[in-house]
Amino acid sequence: MTQSTTAGPAGPAGHVPGRPRFSPRKKQQISRGVQYTVLIAAVVALAFLVNWQGLAQNFAKMDVAEQSLPDVFTIALRNTIIYTVGGFVLGSLGGLVLALMRLSSVRPYRWIATVYIEIFRGLPALLIFLLILFLPLALPGFQVPGGTYGQGILGLAIVSSAYMAETLRAGLQAVPKGQAEAARSLGMSHSRAMISVVIPQAVRIVIPPTTNQFVSLLKDSSLVLFLGVSGEYVELTKFGNDLASTTSNATPIMVVGLTYLLVTIPLGYLAGRLEARQAKGR
Repeated sequence: MTQSTTAGPAGPAGHVPGRPRFSPRKKQQISRGVQYTVLIAAVVALAFLVNWQGLAQNFAKMDVAEQSLPDVFTIALRNTIIYTVGGFVLGSLGGLVLALMRLSSVRPYRWIATVYIEIFRGLPALLIFLLILFLPLALPGFQVPGGTYGQGILGLAIVSSAYMAETLRAGLQAVPKGQAEAARSLGMSHSRAMISVVIPQAVRIVIPPTTNQFVSLLKDSSLVLFLGVSGEYVELTKFGNDLASTTSNATPIMVVGLTYLLVTIPLGYLAGRLEARQAKGR
């Protein structure tokens, strides 16, 4: 016995008579058109609602911006780079030591490294800078070498080393074990094999995330202002804040923000290219 089928009131394939049928491509075009319409309407509404004259007067006043030149580059940016590069180099060295301790067969080394990493990754960076500020009270007579520069670099190094330790540990573990075994078979000691074979390969592996870490550290350098820096030691954020307070205008803050972007955007682009090249080479 054969059972007959009918299209039903909705018609074939569920189509309702009298209602236009759209292909998936047409639906996508309609959806995109609606989204563009909403976006254009929002932009037009924003253009009419915003007080552009007030924004320009308070955030883009050219005579105030000129007051920041050339000190924003010759003093503030220079100091920001000094703090960042110093903290990055010292933090990378400390992070490498911590990573090797974390991978050590000696349990106390692993415990010490783990405790350090967990503590300083868990603490806010601002709190670390405040602890450095009050360090002479806990250790009377102790002075951080390098004065103000030394304090800023030390704070950034403490922050950086905890994160770099995990990045470098991942890089060391990514190096095939056969590399170290081959070096040992050639008569190298364990330490020599690590220094000559494993660590250089691990560094190449972690270059992209390390670049991102440098960008993060560059932004964290703004916390140096909590050390009470002034004069020739000011970094970008402190410089912009002081000049904004003097002029009672936010334009210096915008100038400082653009200066940060002049450095961070190319570095971010470089990190993206390095990641893409590394992924392509796998």
